[in-house]
Amino acid sequence: MTSPARRQARTTLALTALTGLSAALAGTAPAQPGPAWNAARLSTATYVILDPRIEGNPNVLNPEQRAGILGAMRRDTGGAIKRRYPGATVAADPATPGAVRVTPVLVAPGALVPWAKLSARLDFDLPGGERVSLNDSFGLLVLWQYQAEAANYVYGELVKRLP
Repeated sequence: MTSPARRQARTTLALTALTGLSAALAGTAPAQPGPAWNAARLSTATYVILDPRIEGNPNVLNPEQRAGILGAMRRDTGGAIKRRYPGATVAADPATPGAVRVTPVLVAPGALVPWAKLSARLDFDLPGGERVSLNDSFGLLVLWQYQAEAANYVYGELVKRLP
């Protein structure tokens, strides 16, 4: 089991790598999350969960499975944020002014084999224009143990990393 300090370090490293890669591609210096990325602001923010996406090989799932997983991703991401920040609001209207827009993403493996890993990501688009992403990989055998609660588990684990 990974310690919280180690997970935080991995998240910070991933955020640094992502912003560094984006900056290198754009030819600019990496930006650190701005003043809106702190516990005080995030704990009372309004969040809008945007349409979730499945990237990678979505064909490992049939259309019915994809629809169920996409619905769970939207629902469980909002629930995970409310558990982390009980004072936060989850709004339904994507045009809500000043809202943090959250896009849940799953990256499906190439094949459904027991040793495969599924990556999950939450992209946070902050009102000031910054984007922060939290991501991690989860073994398919671990997720299989959670069955219908797998998305709840995955996004609950990612949201625990918020400040």
